[in-house]
Amino acid sequence: MKEMMVGSAAPVGPVGRWGAAPPQALLERMKDYGQEGAFALWDELSPEDRDLLVRDIESLDLSRIDRIIRRSLGSQVLVNVVNLLSTGFLVPAVEPVPESSVSRVEDRSSEDKERWWKKGLRAISEGKLAIVLLAGGQGTRLGISDPKGCFNIGLPSGKSLFQLQAERILCIQKLAAQSNDTPSNILPIHWYIMTNPFTHDVTRKFFESRKYFGLEADQVTFFQQGTLPCVSDDGRFIMETPYRVAKAPDGNGGLYSALKSKKLLEDMSARGVKYVDCYGVDNALVRVADPTFLGYFIDKGVSSAAKVVRKAYPQENVGVFVQQGRGGPLSVVEYSEMDAAMTTEINQSTGRLRYCWSNVCLHMFALDFLNQVANSLEKDSVYHLAEKKIPSIHGCTMGLKLEQYIFDAFSYSPSMTLFEVSREEEFAPVKNASGAAYDTPDTAKLMLLRLHSRWVVAAGGFLTHSVPLYMTGVEVSPLSSYAGENLEAICRGRTFHAPSEISF
Repeated sequence: MKEMMVGSAAPVGPVGRWGAAPPQALLERMKDYGQEGAFALWDELSPEDRDLLVRDIESLDLSRIDRIIRRSLGSQVLVNVVNLLSTGFLVPAVEPVPESSVSRVEDRSSEDKERWWKKGLRAISEGKLAIVLLAGGQGTRLGISDPKGCFNIGLPSGKSLFQLQAERILCIQKLAAQSNDTPSNILPIHWYIMTNPFTHDVTRKFFESRKYFGLEADQVTFFQQGTLPCVSDDGRFIMETPYRVAKAPDGNGGLYSALKSKKLLEDMSARGVKYVDCYGVDNALVRVADPTFLGYFIDKGVSSAAKVVRKAYPQENVGVFVQQGRGGPLSVVEYSEMDAAMTTEINQSTGRLRYCWSNVCLHMFALDFLNQVANSLEKDSVYHLAEKKIPSIHGCTMGLKLEQYIFDAFSYSPSMTLFEVSREEEFAPVKNASGAAYDTPDTAKLMLLRLHSRWVVAAGGFLTHSVPLYMTGVEVSPLSSYAGENLEAICRGRTFHAPSEISF
């Protein structure tokens, strides 16, 4: 890869144009880590810009960053060598997930589902569940500059993704209260929302201007994930400007270090939380604080769990769960890391894909495990290297972003299980702008409208429509029903015209 540092552009002289050299102690520290090139253009900077550069570098935890860079670059080289020797490909030796590790939809009885639902509601009513939302992503691919959660996918109600999720929390709180013998003592579910430096203020103001969508302001905590310098392939800082190091968010797996550094794990413990529901913002059908999933998780007594859907087709751009070697822990292989043979391999006994369980970023963790994994990930300090275009003093240049992924935690989990859900009921991703072939606002909107239309018909309602029903449907407000329950009184014998919102 082309050298992207400016370290050789000019020697760092003892005295710059403005009559001052870089602070000696800071310069020596940067030399210790091989990053003195950040001062290469010192002589050309104004006094104000020199001050900005010094403050920018002083804000960095240089020893931690150096450890992360060295271990991540070294780990990538070692992994590539081992994988090439063992498999002939740059992918790890993996096995399909054992059937015993998956709760499949067809294997569940109605008694199981009712028992899990009740157990989950009881735990929620006792204040044992917290929710973590990964909301850092911007809606660039959707054609907006705001955070993804602010996006309106075009439903009849005009609700944003944030509002849909907030109202589902309100509905679950109501259901939990109704299931409890002392409903007046129910604690609100606390919602921790992770942003990044580029989306934090906009997200907070979005909630404040809409009065938290009916939630109490003090049950929502906003916090920022960290950032790390972008580096060249030899680990040197890339300079975004002559006075600022290029930085990027540390991936959705930055959640773990953020929860630890901001003492939010301690906050959860003080609130009596035992379990943490964690999900990504860009799913229009996400069942936030799902009592069935929580009840199943408690029943299994595991440290972590993930909802999964079956891959729709071999080339679908989703990561899949695998087992790390025979008998090893479960982890995720990204679709970009899978060779063609692995992508299309068929299980001869079932006729289905061998690697079929898609990661859809719907996870449940025991709080004790989150404490453990936050410490383990920080100790190991191995990050993924994502090659991206980085804004720099040389224009946009290729460089490396250092990222952790939310699923990195699973390799540390002493016990993990997968919970299959129906794609049509729980997974409507919003990733691409309308007009793309898949995962668009339009496809997500239709999935939600079709699901809610089925709820209405099952509850005894009727639908009329001006366009073919496969192109439209009705929207049931989350305040009226979480998953299709309690709709008979609203819908039986009534006719609803699609598209419209049903809200009572």
